[in-house]
Amino acid sequence: MNVWQIVLIVVLVIIGILVGLYFVGRKLQVKMDQQQSLIDQHKIVTSILVIDKKKEKITKANLPKMVVDQVPKFYRIRKMPLVKAKIGPQIMTLLCDEKIFKKLPTKKMVKVELAGIFIVGIKSVKK
Repeated sequence: MNVWQIVLIVVLVIIGILVGLYFVGRKLQVKMDQQQSLIDQHKIVTSILVIDKKKEKITKANLPKMVVDQVPKFYRIRKMPLVKAKIGPQIMTLLCDEKIFKKLPTKKMVKVELAGIFIVGIKSVKK
């Protein structure tokens, strides 16, 4: 085989991989946009008292079995940012995004946007 034939085969394989990744990325982007629109439809603003926040596996957190069953298997073994908060008279464990987890103060009243048990955003912090 000629060197140019080998180079041509390698280039074609790389182009094939890049085209495949492009279509997979588009499909995942559409799926993410649908999920984000669903979250935006169902989010509500509420005040919570943040008791504790930590990173823990979802299976070890105090979440209902139905919620744990709906979480993808990859996230069950991974440590996720969890927030223990008092919402009205009820103490709940909530999930949140990594960026929000870092900004969330403990032992303070915080006005947040909730979508189910997921903290979507922080509106304001009361001192």
